[in-house]
Amino acid sequence: MRRKLSLGLGHCLDSCPKLSFFIMKKFEFFETTADIGIIAYGRSLEELFENAALAMFAVMCNVNKVKPGERKEVKIKADGLESLLVQWLTSLLALRDIHGMMFSKFKVNIKNHELFGEAFGEETKEEHELEVEVKAVTYHELEIKKNDIWKARVILDI
Repeated sequence: MRRKLSLGLGHCLDSCPKLSFFIMKKFEFFETTADIGIIAYGRSLEELFENAALAMFAVMCNVNKVKPGERKEVKIKADGLESLLVQWLTSLLALRDIHGMMFSKFKVNIKNHELFGEAFGEETKEEHELEVEVKAVTYHELEIKKNDIWKARVILDI
């Protein structure tokens, strides 16, 4: 639903063109797609990236019903951990689209901001109980940190 608010000045701006030069609307509402945030955890950096991938696919389908029969590889190099995570997840979305697959198991090795990853899954099927489609991985409020365990916060565009 679109709503426009002009704070009671709309009629003045329409009938008084000279006034519109000096007064502008303070805000306007518009529709936007809803996003979903995930927080992934891991005892190691590799486990964190694996769990982030699992969480992303759990948004799209019932990963418990996806058989990890077919293997796809991903190789990435990035300047930082945040970029590496976004590129990893984005690469998995590309594999989903190119091969028409859902994934339920992931294996990652990271060394010097280089990632070698494997995703295991099968062709997308109705029995996967498809939910929403993740369109993109965003950098908005992206965060990776380590205390006792690794933690990543990622927002997905759906």
